[in-house]
Order: sequence, then structure tokens, then C-alpha cells
Amino acid sequence: MFETNRETLDRALSAIADRGYWSAYPESPSPRVYGEGSAERGKEAFESYLGKAFPTDQASSGDLVGAERSPFGIELGVAYPRPDTGALIAAAKAALPAWRDAGPDTRALVSVEILRRINERSFEIANAVQHTSGQAFVMAFQAGGPHAQDRALEAIAYGYAAMTSTSPSARWEKPAKGDPLVMEKKFTVVPRGVALVIGCNTFPTWNSYPGLFASLVTGNPVIVKPHPRAILPLAISVAIAREVLAEAGFDPALVQLAVEEGTGLATELATHPDVRIVDFTGSTTYGDWLEANARQALVHTEKAGLNTVVIDSTGSYKGMLGNLAFSLSLYSGQMCTAPQNILIPAGGIDTDEGHKSFDEVAAGIAGAVSRLLGDDARAVELTGALANPDVLARVEGAPALGEVVLESRSVKHPAFPEATVRTPVIVKVDPSRADVYTSEHFGPISFVIPVESTEAALGLLHDTVAANGALTASVYSTSDEVLDAAEKAAMEAGVNLSCNLTGGVFVNQSAAFSDFHGSGANPAATASLTDPGYVAGRFHVVQSRRHA
Repeated sequence: MFETNRETLDRALSAIADRGYWSAYPESPSPRVYGEGSAERGKEAFESYLGKAFPTDQASSGDLVGAERSPFGIELGVAYPRPDTGALIAAAKAALPAWRDAGPDTRALVSVEILRRINERSFEIANAVQHTSGQAFVMAFQAGGPHAQDRALEAIAYGYAAMTSTSPSARWEKPAKGDPLVMEKKFTVVPRGVALVIGCNTFPTWNSYPGLFASLVTGNPVIVKPHPRAILPLAISVAIAREVLAEAGFDPALVQLAVEEGTGLATELATHPDVRIVDFTGSTTYGDWLEANARQALVHTEKAGLNTVVIDSTGSYKGMLGNLAFSLSLYSGQMCTAPQNILIPAGGIDTDEGHKSFDEVAAGIAGAVSRLLGDDARAVELTGALANPDVLARVEGAPALGEVVLESRSVKHPAFPEATVRTPVIVKVDPSRADVYTSEHFGPISFVIPVESTEAALGLLHDTVAANGALTASVYSTSDEVLDAAEKAAMEAGVNLSCNLTGGVFVNQSAAFSDFHGSGANPAATASLTDPGYVAGRFHVVQSRRHA
């Protein structure tokens, strides 16, 4: 187990330093990559869970819970053991000492083995992600499988690098009169304690794996609390982790599942005095509450943001429109990185096709979205389905917020007739309506905002992001001076910036080992996936010294 994973770990350590392209897990769902029949076996494995109690060896209160329903209209009917909070905490604490004493190398290589086994079951997990999040299958495979696994491996590499930056021992000699003073010193990585991961509905694995593996590799037992609408992908992942840990001779209680149907369990666990780390992805309201109230814990949150696009000018008008249309349409805008506020000078912009007025640019974006999603069968493979009724309510309420530039339309899914599919709605909003565009409208909703000038647009980007947060920002300009000013505004606001995206790279996608997801420098997130700060607080170094 250890030697087969050493090369993967070493390459990951090189990748986090080089920041170039590297991926440990192929993103193509082709049989040539994962083997003939792998897709069919994965689907069969997923279907074997439906309508039954999820198989687990984890102790529970004896009751079963679970109310997942696929956004594509399928009743999943999977039941999970209701957890006993006290038993979860006690089991985690009991499992910690042996895992701590195993040391960084063993923990890292066991963690990589867990990922290797998860990768082998990528098709199974992809089906679970699709039918709990509403992602189209290819996206569910890539984002819920290999991309999530790469982010997990990245966290393992950062954790391992941080733990091994200090020598485990040293001989200390200080010259003195006569014999020198000599001490033997030992430095031990000591985990912070029980960790809690609170999952989200839309990206159950991608947003949960980094916290799970960052805590696990640094010695902390982890309790995984999935979103009530997206349990199965994490239940499968936890089961795989427990299997590997047991094979390696460790207590499987190092990773446990905590499921609920309603609300309250996350709060109970997050504020428990023995829970020392909390990783959360979700709403600003609850994220802020956790930061204020889980005072005994290190809290990492990823919350809402006002992802902003500034359009000053472009040398590829069609390329810009196509890129923006894809970014607005992908997974129905249900991504924490999707653009929302599009700032355009009221006097229009210069392009390679001549000067375009504000209204022409807004209509151009709307037209590009309409063309992209004009064929229903193609559209649903890009948009997926709306994850929950709250998103639908926001889409239906968006026209009241301003002047509609592009109406949302309902799309009939050819394979899942009960799925709720809506195309993006684009609304023109006056700059005075800060009450509208300074709130996140999660889903396929965006605003085109006429501003006085490019300078005003960059000022608005800076001010709204600094005050409310964002995970992404984007700028289009043929002027180096404008691009430099945009970089400065983004840097001061603490948001990652993309410039002149017109091809196959999109603002709402990020690559593990190269791109940082979030920055921790604005209110949208307290940390970045992944940087040294994300892992550093999960452990301490405790020393022991003796006279030689």
C-alpha cells in the first residue's frame, strides 16, 4: 500500500511547488482510461443502494434517516443510520492516538491509498453526485470524481509538506566552559483534535474532500456531515476510507458519517467542546454563525460571493461572448465561482467588430446564451438540473429586480422528464440598485450593470468584493493599463482574477495544483484551496528534550 503510493505523493509535492499542469486522476470517462465496462459497473453499484439501508459497520442509535430525492426526479430512498453524537465523538477521540503516533509518512500514504480506491469507483460516485446535486453526468464525473480527488491530493501534499518542514529530531550542542551543553530533542506533530466537515448540496465531494483529507493527513479524526440532500456521494467515500484504514491496521472510526434529515446536527457537532476543526461550505448566514459561535474550533468557511466581470474592450468579441455564455450556463450557474455582476461602461466598448453600445453588448451576451442552449438535448448536458426549490424560486423572482435582457425558459429533459431545468435569466440593473447586486443570487441569474466608466467599474468591483466577498473576478480589455489597474483592484480586494478569457478556460473553473480556489483575503472564504494556511492550523508541533 505504501510503496505504490509514494510516487503519487512525491509527484504531488513537486506539483504544489511548480504550479504547472498536473493531474493524478484522468478526467476522461472513456473506457480506454478506466476500462471496458467500468461505466456500467459504476451505474449498477449506484443503483444497488437505492431503496435500501446503506451498508455500514458504523455504530448508531439504531434509527434510520434519509430523504434524498434526485433533482432529475428519481426517488433514491437510501436510508442511513442516525448517529449518536456522543458516541461519534468518543470513537473519534479513541482512534486518535494510534493515528497520531503513526507519523506523517504513514498517514499521507494511507490517505493517498484512500484516494486511489475512491478513484477506482469514480463512475459509482459520479452517478451519486449527479442524482443528488443535479449536475449533468459528465460534469458529475469530472468535478465529483477526478477533479475532487486532485483537490484532495493537493491538500494531502500541503499537509505533508507542512508537517515535514520541521525535523523530527535534533542534537543541540552549545559551547560552554569545559564540556558543551548537549541536548537530544524530539519534535512531534500533534493533531488539533476531532474535525468536522459540513458538506454542501451542489458539490458534495469537491467541496468536502479538501477539508476531510487535510485534517486526516495531519492526524485528526474526521466526522463527515453531508448536506441532507446530498448524502450518498460522501457515504460511499466514508465507507471506502473506513475500509482502507481498517486494512492498514487503524481504527475505522478515524472517518465517520453523521447523517440527518433536517437541521441541527451540524450546529450540535460544530459547537461541541471536543470538535476542534470545522470545514464548511454553504450560505453566508450559517458560515458567519459558525465563525462567531464555534469558538473552540479552527473554522474554515466557503460562503457566498459577488463574482464580477468588468468589460472594458476586447480583441475577440465573439470569443468573449461565447466564453461568458458558457460560464453563465454551466450547471445552471449553481457554482460558487459563476459570474453574477457584469459591469459594462454605459457608453459602450471597443471591439474587433467595431464599437458596441451597452445594449448591444448585453444583447450579445443574451444571444450567445440562447445559441448555446438552443438545442434542448445539448442544453441539459450543460445546465444539468436545478438542485433544489430555492434556486427555482430565485430564478422566477429575478425579473422583478430590473429590466429583463434574457428570459429564462423551461427545458424538458429528454431522459428525465421530471427534472427541473431552467436556462439563465439576465437582468439589466441600474448602478443605484446596490440592494440587488450586493447580494448573491445563487443560480442561473446574472446582472448587466451600466457604469459610468471602466474606472468606475473597477472601483465597484473592488468595493463590492471587499465588503461582500467573491471567489472569482474577470476583466476584458485590450489595454495593458486597464489590465494592470484590474490586477491592482483585485489584489487589494483579495480576489483571484482572470483576464481576457475567450477560449477553453472559464472563470468558474480552477485547476488543482495550479489555481488557488478562493483566497481567504475577502469575506467569501476564510482560506484558499489549497495553500499552506489551509493546513497549518490543523496540527501543532510539541517538543521533548533530554540531556544527551
